Amino acid sequence: MTVHPPVVGHCDELQDALGAFRASAHITERWGERLAAVLAGGGRLLAAGNGGSAAQAQHLTAEIVGRYRDDRPPFSAIALHADTSSTTAIANDYGVDEVFARQVRAHGRDGDVLMLLSTSGASANLLSAADAARAAGVRVWALTGCAPNPLMAGSDESLCVEAPSTATVQEIHLVAVHMICAAFDAALERGVRGGRGGRNKGTGR
Repeated sequence: MTVHPPVVGHCDELQDALGAFRASAHITERWGERLAAVLAGGGRLLAAGNGGSAAQAQHLTAEIVGRYRDDRPPFSAIALHADTSSTTAIANDYGVDEVFARQVRAHGRDGDVLMLLSTSGASANLLSAADAARAAGVRVWALTGCAPNPLMAGSDESLCVEAPSTATVQEIHLVAVHMICAAFDAALERGVRGGRGGRNKGTGR
């Protein structure tokens, strides 16, 4: 992998990663379309991450509850880390590894979608959340850094970003979030029919 100079080289690193990521555009399109069917059918999106990935996950849910570009009805989407009282209480009583898993058990229903964002793909609390989601019949999608990683293996589908730095992975994740939202809105405009069918196992990167 090319080593870039600091500061200005960050743009070159991002350009390299984005060029490689473009080949995965079909995965974000499929996720957006599937998410539109789930949410239009009364389902829910749950999302979680740690640190910068928490911000990306919350960005996604904000676009779904609010809007991405054009006005449309709101849909159910919850950023699990945003409930500070629940996360701190669960961490205190059950341990940090349970902060998302316990909320998945509370809010997730068969056919819902859980989106997990992680640059490392190895965060224990996200892995626990994925296990809890699968047990509840919730479809698990993961946005991660370089493959292979544990979260990729523990999800129904994954989209892995090949980039040398955490910052660049997070920036590509934001691109993916916006692509998912664009596909989501396009599917709604086409009049996608709601549905909350079973999980679809697959991997993309």
